[in-house]
Amino acid sequence: MKTATLPPLRVSPELRQAAEAALREGESLSSLMEQSLRDEVNRRRTQAEFIARGLAAREEAKRTGVYYTVDEVMGSLRDILAEAKARKRK
Repeated sequence: MKTATLPPLRVSPELRQAAEAALREGESLSSLMEQSLRDEVNRRRTQAEFIARGLAAREEAKRTGVYYTVDEVMGSLRDILAEAKARKRK
């Protein structure tokens, strides 16, 4: 697969210095920028999927008239967590 380039990024000298100071051993500024971009794209994709699931759940609740209270949801989450902890202990 061919690679592509991104537009140059203009930043303040302070930001560049901070980025260079944050580099790990063997890491380049370019690799840090690429990983940061990948992470942000993934975060935005995950956020969009989360919002889409929430909107779909809202529409399903409107359609069916079935709603859950905060206490019901939190209770279910506590049960799931307790089961996961119990499995981990075994």
